[in-house]
Amino acid sequence: MNATMLLKKVDHFSVMLDQILSIITPQHGGTYIDCTFGAGGFSKAILKYPNTKVIAFDRDQSVKHFSKVLEEQYRNRFKFYTGKFSTIGSFIKKNINIKAIIFDLGFSSMQVKNLDRGFSFESKGPLDMRMGINKFSAYDVLNKLNQNQISTILKYFGDERDHKKIAFQLVKLRKNNKKLNTNDLVRIIKNVKKNNNFGKKNVTTKSLQALRIFVNNEVSELTKGLVEATKLLDSGAILIVISFHSLEDKIVKYFFKTYSEKNKNPSRYFPKLDKEDIRLFNCPIKKPISPSEKEILLNRPSRSAKLRYGIRNNKKYSFSKELTEKFNNYLEIERMGLHL
Repeated sequence: MNATMLLKKVDHFSVMLDQILSIITPQHGGTYIDCTFGAGGFSKAILKYPNTKVIAFDRDQSVKHFSKVLEEQYRNRFKFYTGKFSTIGSFIKKNINIKAIIFDLGFSSMQVKNLDRGFSFESKGPLDMRMGINKFSAYDVLNKLNQNQISTILKYFGDERDHKKIAFQLVKLRKNNKKLNTNDLVRIIKNVKKNNNFGKKNVTTKSLQALRIFVNNEVSELTKGLVEATKLLDSGAILIVISFHSLEDKIVKYFFKTYSEKNKNPSRYFPKLDKEDIRLFNCPIKKPISPSEKEILLNRPSRSAKLRYGIRNNKKYSFSKELTEKFNNYLEIERMGLHL
């Protein structure tokens, strides 16, 4: 059976599942937290091993039918909560001995394929892009924020080089009391980029990514989620994060580097730093793990995935301000949504 035939029979892929199972060793039992449940791929794979328990989270209420199947099958071993992973600390009891916490970031193929949710350039209705538990949608962003604000979102969250031109055209179209939808956004982007469309990616990809990140507060969710997860881990427990775009990976890479390495002196001529040792993890690998060629062949979207992980040490939990200070410019952009 060739890869194309096999792919048609599979609705959902759990990225780098084999690599994750080899890291968290569920064959030895333990309690695991799946912070991004989705269709339940990671949870199901872990629960196949006896003496394992899984506590799963997802902000998307549409995945509840997947969770109910597992709750029925594993009555005393699986529990699901609808919630953001930035709030997992309020659901988990402090005395639970957690073996590993898993974050699989980004959005699922199920969300993209549901055209009513507005994650795809093929969507026909209003741009929605809400993953769940949101205060506003992409429709609100395009129709209520000003030109400079839209331009800023496209630039910093999507790395879109034509952010100014796209924002200008969107606001110009809005002046005629036009309520912008997916078709308007796609048409404007294609028109702006018609003379420099030399890449393999769809020209709308960066702008759609930027709007999705902003609508779902993905930067603040990730930074808070990493902190909340670390609070729950005892010595020897593992934190695993799979990222899919450069901004996500930038945050995850900085997090593990900052909280696994001792602060270095800026110069040998300076007095020794009397700064608190903020190492909380031991990181066995410095470079991220990537999907195998076989997996990429079967699941093309996995090609951009990067897996990083750290093993919690016995140092008492404490967090300095490095993480929020480092990404404060992105957090400030997200705060524009407070007025929507």
